[in-house]
Amino acid sequence: MLVNTEIKDRIAYIKMQNGKHFNCLSEEMCLDLITAIKEAYAQECVGIVLRAEVNRQVWSAGHDIRELPLDGSDPLAFNVPMEELLREVQDVPIPVIACVDGTVWGGACDLCLSCDMIVSSKNATFAITPAKIGIPYNASGLLHFINQLGINKAREMFFLGTPIEAEDALNVGLINHVAEDNEALEKLLEEHFLAPLRRNSILSVSAIKRQFRILSRASTVISAESFERINAYRQKVYGGDDYKEGINSFLEKRAPNYKGKASDLD
Repeated sequence: MLVNTEIKDRIAYIKMQNGKHFNCLSEEMCLDLITAIKEAYAQECVGIVLRAEVNRQVWSAGHDIRELPLDGSDPLAFNVPMEELLREVQDVPIPVIACVDGTVWGGACDLCLSCDMIVSSKNATFAITPAKIGIPYNASGLLHFINQLGINKAREMFFLGTPIEAEDALNVGLINHVAEDNEALEKLLEEHFLAPLRRNSILSVSAIKRQFRILSRASTVISAESFERINAYRQKVYGGDDYKEGINSFLEKRAPNYKGKASDLD
């Protein structure tokens, strides 16, 4: 099983347990997480904690690169399982808390930001890495980062693809609290987040989460022309040679040899 769920005192603890593959967000992993989240809501839990089996200090390595398409189709289309998972986390009408005690890469960083709150240990780092692999991120994902971090920090994370440490992530509002170590993280999670959540009206909390979602969507409306322009840029990237080179170089464990130019998008 890639995902294990334990429900205790009205909280669903959902754990990714494919540490040997660094909890890559494969299609199977994403679908299992979606099922677990839906079940937690059906069981009338008041909150969900998302955790991971950490291997070599990796919480999750993000999207499973081996499953990215090479046939010219959109790697981040609306109906791919990872995109469906992000929407499920955002839309489930109870709070989802990411509890992070390792490094977070690529799509897993977006997964954490899709959660309502993030707590981490001091050794956690966060990186969003599509530019390293030649992937054109989608508009909804970019807007998600801009809304959470502000445009300057979002640019830094996307352009550079380098990890930011927990303290930096805390300062820019990516995460809510940082604990010194794993023991302190568990105490922080229980006392500062879960205990108050259990005491509050879940009816009120659920209504507020639904409102947050509606308002965040309303604030990011773009014109049809702008949407088409964004898609045109993206199609040139995932239909080009650099995208294939990025995937192949990753799988072959070598440095990529990108040949594309910025002017190719003119």
